[in-house]
Amino acid sequence: MTVQPIRLFGDPVLRTKADEVVDFDKELRTLVKDLWDTMEDQGGAGLAAPQLGVSLRVFTYHCDGFAGHLINPTWTAVGDEGQLGEEGCLSIPGMSWDCFRHKHVVARGWNLHGEPVEVEGTDLLARCVQHESDHLDGVLFLDRLDEETRKAAMREIRQASWFDGAVPVMKQNPHPLFGGH
Repeated sequence: MTVQPIRLFGDPVLRTKADEVVDFDKELRTLVKDLWDTMEDQGGAGLAAPQLGVSLRVFTYHCDGFAGHLINPTWTAVGDEGQLGEEGCLSIPGMSWDCFRHKHVVARGWNLHGEPVEVEGTDLLARCVQHESDHLDGVLFLDRLDEETRKAAMREIRQASWFDGAVPVMKQNPHPLFGGH
């Protein structure tokens, strides 16, 4: 098992757009294994490479009976239906808030061997794909919360024992929730 420490809210790597993967090599296979082992150890539905301090466009997922990884993913919404539901993040441990997401998405990317992969999901899997893809763009789910909820979330985070007191960076979401991704 290769469980790695997870970067916590306030770490600059979580606010940096990750680089495209260009080499499908042993290092990439090791990264995917580390992501998988760490995600499983922590009980997460997904984990993105920046959460381990690696600025590459890779994430793993294991939710709603689906499991795998996506490299250089893109996604599109299927229809206009949204969902408001509880969302948390391993980089913001022990906390969750209601976040609005697309209900149904199709994601495309690559596997470890550079072969194309397509994942279609609704509900939790759709939420997971959107959440982990956001990580690859330096976006946290906090950025998607309504203003009142975001302010309450920040108060809660500042009081958390794990928070180091760094001034958090809040981003303007680069991807409008509705109107395309």
